[in-house]
Amino acid sequence: MRIKIENEQNRLAKVRKTLVLAITGLTIVIGLAGCQKEGPAETAGKKLDRSIEKAEKKIEQTAEQAEKKLDDAKKSISDKSETTDQYIDDSVITMRVKKAFLSDSLLKAFQIKVTTENGVVYLSGTLDSQQSIDKAIEVATNQEHVKSVQNDLFLNANASSKE
Repeated sequence: MRIKIENEQNRLAKVRKTLVLAITGLTIVIGLAGCQKEGPAETAGKKLDRSIEKAEKKIEQTAEQAEKKLDDAKKSISDKSETTDQYIDDSVITMRVKKAFLSDSLLKAFQIKVTTENGVVYLSGTLDSQQSIDKAIEVATNQEHVKSVQNDLFLNANASSKE
């Protein structure tokens, strides 16, 4: 992404240099042509001044347009980067919650589905006790970067009748 920005900046720098050289050459040609015309030197000088002013305005306009395009490109790349970062963060959170479940002696026997979206962890599945459900919620909540936990865990009807 930074390479695209650098490439765009390099391309804009080349365009600016080319414009400056072209306008400088044009100014010299116009100046020389003005000097060859018969008439007062002042008239030729005024024409040269006007030509230089027009050239400077063109350079300024082109530079502003190039900067705007570069800013738009940076924003687009930044927006895409943020989306990618969020996806990676959610994947890492999901992985950490699953790892914590596998490390917990009470929870490792259960198949708890874990998904994460924008830092919100969603838990679903069927467990054998309310204690297990509470523990799963606690373990998920205590993981780094978890904003909240959405509990869709159910108590197994067969397990509750045995208690």
